[in-house]
Amino acid sequence: MSRGEALTLAELPAAVPAESRAAPGRLAELVTQHSAFVWRSLVRLGVPRADAEDAVQQVFLVAARRLGDIEAGREPAFLFSTALRIASRARRTQQRRREVLEDEPRERADPAPGPEEMMDRARARATLDAILDTMPLDLRAVFVLFELEQMTTGAIAALLELPAGTVASRLHRAREHFQAAVRRLEARGHHRGESP
Repeated sequence: MSRGEALTLAELPAAVPAESRAAPGRLAELVTQHSAFVWRSLVRLGVPRADAEDAVQQVFLVAARRLGDIEAGREPAFLFSTALRIASRARRTQQRRREVLEDEPRERADPAPGPEEMMDRARARATLDAILDTMPLDLRAVFVLFELEQMTTGAIAALLELPAGTVASRLHRAREHFQAAVRRLEARGHHRGESP
């Protein structure tokens, strides 16, 4: 599975509980409708792209085990909060290992963009990922949902079960963090004589 592709129920391991396998309709619907969102969320929350597929499966295994506990209409909130916990665990594991992780293999090129545009996109994505990696997870979650997933602050508040004021405050702090990081990168580029 890669960015934007949906995970299928068949791709989930045999660890899916028997009751979820016996009535797979709701689980299959969750997987089909939300796997791309879960994948993007995990990557944007700091899970290395190489580990994202496994993390997506972990999210849906938790969902399969707790299927009866997921309220109708609250599926995205449950999945995102589960993804947030899994991403947090993955980040702690990364920090303990202190490994240098490689980026994912290059995706197949879209015939439309040229090599320079592809390089610019890759640099921009790497820069965004680097900045997001420096952001505390509580700020990062709100920033990702608002700026990258294009959700409203009200929807984020409902999704994360936070007061709207807390979401607005975290978004403000996340934007300040992001802008400060961009300024540092630009200053570093000017110092080296590179164009911004």
